Amino acid sequence: MPLGGGFTVTSVGRQGLLIGEVAARGGVSRKALRLYEATGILPRPSRTPAGYRLYSDEALDVLTFVTQARRLGFSLAEIKEIVTLKRSGHPPCPKVRALVRQRTAELDRKLTDLAAVRQGLRELLGSWRSRRGKAAVVCPHIEHATRANGRRR
Repeated sequence: MPLGGGFTVTSVGRQGLLIGEVAARGGVSRKALRLYEATGILPRPSRTPAGYRLYSDEALDVLTFVTQARRLGFSLAEIKEIVTLKRSGHPPCPKVRALVRQRTAELDRKLTDLAAVRQGLRELLGSWRSRRGKAAVVCPHIEHATRANGRRR
């Protein structure tokens, strides 16, 4: 049952969630949780007398954000910066928007590059038979392929 302060009381009376519980609910590994803690993305959890980590419900909320941000291509450094902004009381959305614009521009460049590579591969396949028997160090199909700028090697 939820308590104030973002903790859950379990059937054995401890406050918080053990690392395995958080990992299972968050769909990540224990190793990932320890990494997020070590990098400062997740706050350091309290500990049981035996030294087990006890995470608050807030850790699950942050973990949900981290998981979605990773799916969108954000690096751990970027995620840490966003989470740190939020914790310091500053709205992180302007930073997130700038990162999204940057990432979108990077992806546009990569997609353009990949389209050029795909076109080069298609041309290579289309000229496969015509290169048969030409002298080459390794493979004439690749060595004599048309470059993206239209010149031959």
